[in-house]
Amino acid sequence: MKTALVTGSAGFIGYFVCKLLLDEGWQVIGLDCISNYYSVELKRHREKILKINRNYRSIHSQVEGPNVLMEIFKVERPEIVIHLAAQAGVRHSIENPRTYFESNMAGTFELLEAARAYPPKHILIASTSSVYGANTKIPYSEIDKADHQISFYAATKKSTENMAHSYSHLFNLPITMFRFFTVYGPWGRPDMALFKFTKAILGGEPIDIYNHGNMHRDFTYIDDLVHAIRLLIDVVPARYLESSLVEGDSLSHIAPFRTVNIGNSNTVKLNDFITSLENILGKNAQRNLMPMQAGDVETTWADSSLLKNLTGYTPQTTLENGIKSFVEWYLDYYKIK
Repeated sequence: MKTALVTGSAGFIGYFVCKLLLDEGWQVIGLDCISNYYSVELKRHREKILKINRNYRSIHSQVEGPNVLMEIFKVERPEIVIHLAAQAGVRHSIENPRTYFESNMAGTFELLEAARAYPPKHILIASTSSVYGANTKIPYSEIDKADHQISFYAATKKSTENMAHSYSHLFNLPITMFRFFTVYGPWGRPDMALFKFTKAILGGEPIDIYNHGNMHRDFTYIDDLVHAIRLLIDVVPARYLESSLVEGDSLSHIAPFRTVNIGNSNTVKLNDFITSLENILGKNAQRNLMPMQAGDVETTWADSSLLKNLTGYTPQTTLENGIKSFVEWYLDYYKIK
């Protein structure tokens, strides 16, 4: 039986990754500290579902805890490691940057040290579209420079990319970095726009719309994201050989290291996104138009051609179907008629 370690296993993305691997017959070790950044109840409910499968085992601890990951690697010797644990959220990183340094950077350091001692077959680490920062060339491509992050959250995630590349080079560790683009869907995070907007609209409360709605996002449905991750598990980076490169490959010249965008390859205006949600809910939003917030970017848009060239897969879910699935889950989960 193949063994995977998934950090951030009770989180939104981690839950679905664990569920998919368990459905395929993997043994999954989930590591999560169940932080109170958002609803602990929601995290515990996700974990409760995972525990129904006898091949799932949960460990509650912080990834940055000294020797926590080292001990897990030593005992379990996971073949695949999917590192999703992180402190998320652009705006919160302005108010509380230390937690981002500790969880994102120190946590990734502990993971890399453990992998150095007990190397897995493939390490897959979550990054973010936010690393593209002030880039004006869109859609964003993995081979574009990404040197000017505009939030501390993004800066910590770009730092983890750099750290991972150095370990990949020095210790021949196969590493794939994912750059996620605005993931949404059932069981999503309450601090994300779709969750907040749905709750406010149903409750008759106004929603805050930044930059007066003149923002564009590449919304990526959770099932598409997780399917892409599963396919990329089997695409293990190897040492650079020009003859083995695919078109647009981001494979490092000096390490078995690659970055891959996972996005819908489409950008949607925020006001249009809200209109779609209003239509599905059958209720209009009270729109509170506000200026741009510090740390935000106006547009995110993934060039996901590398994902397709590596796996043959392109995200399939339309925005309307994705929002509808979320709303159906939300109404059921919170018993709203």
